[in-house]
Amino acid sequence: MNQLKDIKCFLLDMDGTFYLGNRLIDGALEFLDILKSQKKKFIFLTNNSSKNKSTYKQKLSSLGCNIDEEQVYTSGEATIWYIKKNCIGNRIYLMGTELLMKEFENAGFILVKDKNDKPDYVVLGFDTTLTYEKILTGCDYIRDGVPFIATHPDFNCPIEDNKYMPDTGSMIKMFEASTGVSPVVIGKPNGYIVEAIMEKYDLKKEEVAIVGDRLYTDIKAGVNGGITSILVLSGETSEEMYKKSDIHADYVFSSIKYIGEVLKQL
Repeated sequence: MNQLKDIKCFLLDMDGTFYLGNRLIDGALEFLDILKSQKKKFIFLTNNSSKNKSTYKQKLSSLGCNIDEEQVYTSGEATIWYIKKNCIGNRIYLMGTELLMKEFENAGFILVKDKNDKPDYVVLGFDTTLTYEKILTGCDYIRDGVPFIATHPDFNCPIEDNKYMPDTGSMIKMFEASTGVSPVVIGKPNGYIVEAIMEKYDLKKEEVAIVGDRLYTDIKAGVNGGITSILVLSGETSEEMYKKSDIHADYVFSSIKYIGEVLKQL
């Protein structure tokens, strides 16, 4: 565990950590001001691969938080990094939104759309446009031995009115049940996404902390990625849940506001 004063970059989860729905968490903007005054960096980190940097920049701007697109990092971008670094071939059968497809195409990948044209990899993102035809084609490729990669493992994505929509993790279970094959999963809690960020932003692990409200994604990513983890109790995880969990953070705060209060005193 590293001291907070030595942390030079904070990886910030968004929903439940920086905002709740369409409302900023108290002290969120002030926290960023404190980081800026201390010449510390921050990067918003999300597992949601259905959207891109521009979408999140607009969302944050609507809440009064103005940032550069390069201060947002998604599991979709991390998946592109992983394939380019570890895989041979650039032909992808991608199950994802139009935004994710454009992100892959802009990165130089060829998206296979003819089911008779075998790709190098099958990639599953948070596809809110998933159809049975896509599922069938993806399963056929996986059964034929095409390597299977998924952007992230979240089972559900929170939406308004305290409801949830099935996320990529739920889709993974369906593909596993049908094919017997489990994908390589890139996003939180896996260390791949941490490695991707370290490389892109030229960071050292001992200088980085991840801040989030979910134990099994945010905090576990800190454990798996070898960086400092900070749990905030402003979202999914309650104090009672944390006491019962076998996943432990390096630091626990009521909210992001109180991380800032401590940093001001260091």
